[in-house]
Amino acid sequence: MKTPTSSTTPHAGLSIALAGSGGSGVMTAGTLLLSAAAKAGAYGLMVRTSGPQIRGGEAAALIRLARTPVASLDDRFHLLLAIDWQNVHRFADEIPLSAGSVVIGEEAEGEVPAAFTSTGARCLSLPLKKTAKGIPGSWTNMVALGLAGTLAGIPREALAEALKDSWKRDPAALAANLAAIEAGAQAAADIDGVPALPALAARSGRWLISGNEAAGFGAIRGGIRFVAAYPITPATELLEWMAPALTKVGGSLLQAEDELASINMIVGSSFAGVPSLTATAGPGLALMTEGIGLAVSAEVPVVVVDVMRGGPSTGIPAKSEQSDLSYAVSGLHGDAPRIVVAPTSIADCLHTTQWAVHLAEALQSPAIVLSDQFMGQSRAIIDRPADLGFIGKRLTVGPNAPDFKRYRDTPSGVSPMSIPGNPGTTYTADGLEKNEAGIPSSGAKDHRVQLDKRERKLKLHDYGDFWADVEGDGELAVITFGSATGPVREAIARAAAAGVPARLVAMRLIAPALPEKLDAALDGVKHVLVVEQNHGAQFYRYLRAWFDLPGKPESFHRPGPLPLKPAELAEAILAAGRRESSRAGKPATNRA
Repeated sequence: MKTPTSSTTPHAGLSIALAGSGGSGVMTAGTLLLSAAAKAGAYGLMVRTSGPQIRGGEAAALIRLARTPVASLDDRFHLLLAIDWQNVHRFADEIPLSAGSVVIGEEAEGEVPAAFTSTGARCLSLPLKKTAKGIPGSWTNMVALGLAGTLAGIPREALAEALKDSWKRDPAALAANLAAIEAGAQAAADIDGVPALPALAARSGRWLISGNEAAGFGAIRGGIRFVAAYPITPATELLEWMAPALTKVGGSLLQAEDELASINMIVGSSFAGVPSLTATAGPGLALMTEGIGLAVSAEVPVVVVDVMRGGPSTGIPAKSEQSDLSYAVSGLHGDAPRIVVAPTSIADCLHTTQWAVHLAEALQSPAIVLSDQFMGQSRAIIDRPADLGFIGKRLTVGPNAPDFKRYRDTPSGVSPMSIPGNPGTTYTADGLEKNEAGIPSSGAKDHRVQLDKRERKLKLHDYGDFWADVEGDGELAVITFGSATGPVREAIARAAAAGVPARLVAMRLIAPALPEKLDAALDGVKHVLVVEQNHGAQFYRYLRAWFDLPGKPESFHRPGPLPLKPAELAEAILAAGRRESSRAGKPATNRA
């Protein structure tokens, strides 16, 4: 059986790491490199990584470029380009190199850290800062942009256009930095060993977007018109993007004093008839518990986007981890059914957030969107997403509706809402249990009726085919969710090339649990491997609790902050395939 190396994937492409101290401009250079790649016709992904400091410290832009869409980083980097070496050694685990890699730095900025030289990578010294000083008004990161972009095979015209499009300063400085890009490009002529992308052709209609931006756009497209939130890494950019965007559609964003105020504000605005959202990370989600519980009891639709990060407590703010799943599905007080969805990619942050708005409004329920730092703060070149038509629409009544009972026990579980100010339809909406009219009640019958109603409306809803991405065939299935989908999809392709076919089930709807949907997706499957990025196998345990998985389910899980890599997952899939073949008494597949 072949070992699944990065060369077996159809879109291995080129991986570049730009690193340096805070303020050296590596994120700007990385963003411009990705923009230029888009102009040249490539696809790409840029993942941000930084140290624990609020300002300054080390930073790196991790970039993968290819001719086909990419949703994960590769196993190794072909090029590490450091503007300086200040604490870059801290990224050694995040920037894996090999003997075929090239490391470029400047002798005047110190020695290459042993963590990188021990890999056998070829180390070169170039006078990046000296070159920039020789072009008055230019920046070192623009020399690095020209160098890295040319080594990647991106035309100089595309690099120049990317800079011009982003430029808001004086023309003389622009000319200086265009010259710096050219100087970097000329320096690339003497360097070999970096596999440039094949000839590219410019394509129109592609987007360059982050997961946070995509989620914000999806929310607005779904009907969100009010946002209240408190800034928190890594969700802040979602709020920054939505603030001006909401004003264009007649909406508004309010920065609250804390997360408790945020959730209560959106419950209030939604009660008043305005579709509403907040965005946060794990610590903020924990603080919102009581407010979300109120929304469950009062049946008020709200959307909470949780951009997960490493935990527990305040954890690792700038790193990614799928560590809030258990809290999202089980963390509220009392029996409190809610919707939990998870986008499967940066592009899917748009569709899934829009779907969450649609579900929240239709089912009069809180909807939690589990994004994470990897998707939220990373940028990707994607094809223009189609409009799937998910528009939030709630069931309401007009003035003086006859025999109006806000919490009527309907067959679907959904009962009409009344907008405040409608005469003849006033009702009490609070966290106390109630009867059908909304009058607080401690009666056992009323409690049971309302519990059944809130559960029934989520279980009976037709979620269609969007509940999961189900791809491929085989007796082995890999079940995953969220940002793990990208590396899992690539790993499945590598495993198939090595002779072990596997089915992908990337669940977009996490809660409510719908066993019949997963049963149909796993028809014919004899063995299951569950893949996730957290320490406690939270997704695996959730699936075992609610679903009857075939065979002897296995778990592949590890915490962040290192992203899951296609090679390690492909090996896990091959190993699972070998174990299943052994249990079934079949000879192991061996494809040369």
